Amino acid sequence: MERRSFLKKASVGTAAGVAALPAMAADAPTVNWRLASSFPKSLDTIYGAAEVFCNRVKELTDGKFVIRPFAGGEIVPGTQVLDAVQSGTVEIGHSASYYYFGKDPTFAFDTAVPFGLTSRQQTAWMLHGNGMKLMREFFAEYNVVNFLGGNTGTQMGGWFRKEVKTVEDLKGLKFRVGGFAGKVLTKLGTVPQQIAGGDIYPALEKGTIDAAEWVGPYDDEKLGFYKVAKVYHYPGWWEGGAQLSFYVGKKEWDKLPKQFQHAIEVASFEAHVDMQAKYDAKNPAALGRLLQNKISLKPFPQPVMEACFKAAQETFTEEAAKNPKFKKVYDDWVAFRNNQGQWFNVAEQSFARFSMARPLK
Repeated sequence: MERRSFLKKASVGTAAGVAALPAMAADAPTVNWRLASSFPKSLDTIYGAAEVFCNRVKELTDGKFVIRPFAGGEIVPGTQVLDAVQSGTVEIGHSASYYYFGKDPTFAFDTAVPFGLTSRQQTAWMLHGNGMKLMREFFAEYNVVNFLGGNTGTQMGGWFRKEVKTVEDLKGLKFRVGGFAGKVLTKLGTVPQQIAGGDIYPALEKGTIDAAEWVGPYDDEKLGFYKVAKVYHYPGWWEGGAQLSFYVGKKEWDKLPKQFQHAIEVASFEAHVDMQAKYDAKNPAALGRLLQNKISLKPFPQPVMEACFKAAQETFTEEAAKNPKFKKVYDDWVAFRNNQGQWFNVAEQSFARFSMARPLK
């Protein structure tokens, strides 16, 4: 599917996007799908995107196309959603592609890589750069069609039992962290742990891990991490704008009537925009409540950030040298990222640095 066609058919949750879908034909088939999410129902932001998506598909097809969402663990574990779609266990999944980093690090570009793009920049790369084209080519090898499925915005650095004051403090640290970040942190002596969202709290509580990152204040408060770890570090340099995606099995996609395909496209955009807006609206108050629980909010020290940046660049270079698929996407992505940085430094960052530091009366 070409990007321009994709955009033309699916405006972002507007009345125009809905009006673009003609009335449902009387002889349209009834289709029932199951959606496997990687996330627990308790997280109404990240799991909620699947509910927004499913509801809109049903509405746009006059109830002819029903997709029922299942939380992580109800059909398959949260980190096996892509496998379930690929094997045909479910028709569609909602997940973060960097969970499948172990299959191929190229998966991470569909979510986030260290010191990468913000949420707006990620969407720009996907829709007006070559991101969607490149990732569609990559996912085609797994018989999967990918669609935008939300973004968390820049994430927090996570919850730690002990404050990270120096690079040495990262050595031996058992840290729940997803995707590419684990490989980068391994260079600094960290022991990364890949754990699904619903399983993080007990691991942190029992001391199986020393630290854990998830998303940000709103979700982290719901998951209760502040009860078992008091140091809250920021920023999550590995997730400047973590994108979620819907993954549809190619065989199932090809069976759908065109109008049902268009409904998926429109609904995915609506869910994508809604997730980011919801996090932006809810995170500030959640952070305030966390601070009332006497957590210690700490930035990662500059030397730690510099060491992580150096390790990330080394990891990118090593992976690109041995993985042609990774290199193909990375070369395009890094050029887009660097151009975005030049522009954002001029306007967005300079504005935010001055204006957002000064409350209005």
